Amino acid sequence: MPFTRIAVRPGKSAEYKKALINGIQRALIETFNVPEDDYFMVINEYDADNFVFNRSYLNIARSDDLVIIQIAANATRGVTEKKKLYAAIAANLAESPGVRGEDVFVNIVEVARENWSFGLGVAQYA
Repeated sequence: MPFTRIAVRPGKSAEYKKALINGIQRALIETFNVPEDDYFMVINEYDADNFVFNRSYLNIARSDDLVIIQIAANATRGVTEKKKLYAAIAANLAESPGVRGEDVFVNIVEVARENWSFGLGVAQYA
């Protein structure tokens, strides 16, 4: 059950944002075996004063089109699956909506299964 936060600069179209969601979800399905209906994502827009990043960290040339993706997921996947996820997200977002690989920043936050409640005040995975 991933929960995904996506941060972008303002001004992107609804179609652009939908393409981000679809590309990330496809990658999660393909690499993390997430069910198709397991779909919890938010997009937040930040102006330049609140969207601060290094444009060249690790010799990667980032632009104002940087997309920061943070995925909270169960701590059940290994390095191989994570590398596949990063590559799939970058490939999917390059295809649509056209985000350069240099502008795809992904962070996974691993959590224990008991740290989720999908509603009703119940820890469904505990």
